[in-house]
Amino acid sequence: MTRVLVVEDEPAIAELVALNLRHAGYEVALAGTAEQAQADLDRQLPDLVLLDWMLPGSSGLQLAQRWRAQPRTRDLPVIMLTARHAEADKVAGLDAGADDYLTKPFSPQELLARIRAVLRRRLPEALEAALESAGLKLDPATRRVTYTLGGTTTELRLGPTEFRLLHVLMAHPERVHSRAQLLDRVWGDHVFIEDRTVDVHVKRLREALQPAGLAARVETVRGAGYRFVQPPSETTA
Repeated sequence: MTRVLVVEDEPAIAELVALNLRHAGYEVALAGTAEQAQADLDRQLPDLVLLDWMLPGSSGLQLAQRWRAQPRTRDLPVIMLTARHAEADKVAGLDAGADDYLTKPFSPQELLARIRAVLRRRLPEALEAALESAGLKLDPATRRVTYTLGGTTTELRLGPTEFRLLHVLMAHPERVHSRAQLLDRVWGDHVFIEDRTVDVHVKRLREALQPAGLAARVETVRGAGYRFVQPPSETTA
């Protein structure tokens, strides 16, 4: 599940944003100060941060600049939420490292659309490197999926949609993805197709992985979605 950290010092706004995000299927963490936000990031890196400019202590602008300067948080997607409407403020927020800038008041629908857009833009950057798990290798550069066992490497034949689906799942092992999230990340939210389409392509993906005995690595989580299962040795590493 995609985890969003909401950094907002006004409880009413924070709870309203959190309510809409949870309804849309996101996991939400709340922080009311820059110090709380940093502590949350130190414990667990979220998938995206909604960052208020005006915070007690350090400002959201200072936080964004700090995160962009640190290797661990350099590529963290950040959307700045603020009541500051001036063009100079927007430029300052974007120059500080925000991926997007949304002024208050804003509609929940626009906020969700901007979150999806930022995550889509960031996803290809995060998935450039080849992904490997217990002999299974997905290489975005060559668009190939191979399996190596006992020194023998076999190429597995996947369709383009199955390749993208496996790409997303392998990039976030053990994370459960809802059908709606997979539709958004694999097909794009501008494509109007049914959730059932995901099930069909998961079935095809498993059939493509079956010759290597890896179909079970794409696991159904009843009532929630799908995830890519790591071997115990990788999960505990």
